[in-house]
Amino acid sequence: MKRTQVQLDEATYELLRRTAFERGVSMSALLRQMVREHLGAEPRRRRREDFRFVGAGCTDQGPLAPVSERHDEALAEDLRR
Repeated sequence: MKRTQVQLDEATYELLRRTAFERGVSMSALLRQMVREHLGAEPRRRRREDFRFVGAGCTDQGPLAPVSERHDEALAEDLRR
């Protein structure tokens, strides 16, 4: 990612700030999205290879297996310890 500087008049800045707040994103994220849309550039899509680390580990899940389905119980048990 490259850093750049943009100067905005007060009204444009306030509109950008308010819109970013309403959408729950940063002003930078909103600007990036707007520039991509205006220029017709699509963001890079993640490929499956980007997530090779997912599922790479193995743990002893104990009596709460499968933890993926019983995660609330596993968390509660761990918090009791």
